[in-house]
Amino acid sequence: QVQLVESGGGLVQPGGSLRLSCAASGSISSTNAMGWYRQAPGKQRELVAVITRGDTINYADSVKDRFTISVDSAKNTVYLQMNSLKPEDTAVYYCYALSWARREYWGQGTQVTVSS
Repeated sequence: QVQLVESGGGLVQPGGSLRLSCAASGSISSTNAMGWYRQAPGKQRELVAVITRGDTINYADSVKDRFTISVDSAKNTVYLQMNSLKPEDTAVYYCYALSWARREYWGQGTQVTVSS
């Protein structure tokens, strides 16, 4: 089992920045990828960014050059630095982990609202 706890969401003005954190606990060694998804009202959950144990990183086209995913292995924490935020980035952001056995784990979600 892997437990994921997000933090760092909130209200920010367009053009602003936020950093999300996801603290992982439990069977961390069983995971081979971690990342972030988001879900806006009335829309399907979508991939934002993912990083594998081999340090392969993928971003959604809509966040490339604005968002950066990183991992602090010592703290078992994955971060999402979000810059140049736009109103369309408003969503609930979920931390995600995938085990080697292809089991998915999700955090409870943290709200990000971009509005003036």
